[in-house]
Amino acid sequence: MGKRILQQRAGRGGSVFRSPSHRKVADAKYPPLTDETLRGVVMELVHDPGRWVPLARIELEDGREYYIPAAEGMYVGQVVEIGPGASLSVGNTLPLGNIPEGTKVYNIELRPGDGGKLARAPGSYALIVGRSGEYTIVRLPSGKDKMILSRARATIGVPAGVGKNEKPLLKAGNAYYKWRSKAHKWPRVRGVAMNVVSHKFGGGSHQSVSIPSTVSRNAPPGRKVGHIAARRTGRKRGARSK
Repeated sequence: MGKRILQQRAGRGGSVFRSPSHRKVADAKYPPLTDETLRGVVMELVHDPGRWVPLARIELEDGREYYIPAAEGMYVGQVVEIGPGASLSVGNTLPLGNIPEGTKVYNIELRPGDGGKLARAPGSYALIVGRSGEYTIVRLPSGKDKMILSRARATIGVPAGVGKNEKPLLKAGNAYYKWRSKAHKWPRVRGVAMNVVSHKFGGGSHQSVSIPSTVSRNAPPGRKVGHIAARRTGRKRGARSK
C-alpha cells in the first residue's frame, strides 16, 4: 500500500496547506466607482503578510477608508485625490481616459469599478500608449498592449518595494518562510523523482512518466495527477508553409 500523494494530502486539509488568510490586513482595492472627486490623506503604510508591496491606508474626507498598494515615494500625511478631477500627481487615482499618454500607472482596473487588478507587484508599472474610441491602450509590464475601457481607474506612479528581488535568499529556510506566508507548499517534489509507492509517476530506471499523463476529470484522488482533463498536450506546431 502506497502513501497518500501530495494532492490527496492537500485535499484533506490541515495547517500545512491552509491559507493564513487571518493574517491579511485588508483587500487592496479602490472604493466604489463614482463621478465625484475626493481628497484623502495617507494615514499609515502597513506590511501585509504574503504581499510584496506595502499597503497605504487612505482616509477620505467623507470618512471612508480604503487600502491600495503604496506608490514609490508615498509618505504618511500625503494628500491624495481620487476621481475624474484629480491632479496628475504620484499617488492620485484617475480614470484611464484622463491620464496623458506616456504616464506610468499601476493598480489598473480591468473593468470599471473592480478595485484594481493589473500591475500591482513591486516595480511593475504600466504605460498609457494611446486611445481608441472609448478604450485606452495600456502597455502592461509583460510588454503586451491591452485595450481597457477609459472609465477604468489607475493610480499614477510605480508600486513601492522594487528592490525586493535584489536581496538573495542565501538558504533554503528563507525560501520556505517566503512561500509559507503565501500558502504555497514548498519545496514541491516532482512525481517522477519519487518512489513508485509514493506517486503514480514514481519509480523506474530513469525519471520518466512512462505512461500517458492525461487523466479523466472523474479519476479517483490516487490517480488524478498529470494533465487533468486536458484537451490537448504537446507542443503546438505551426501550419506547414506551402
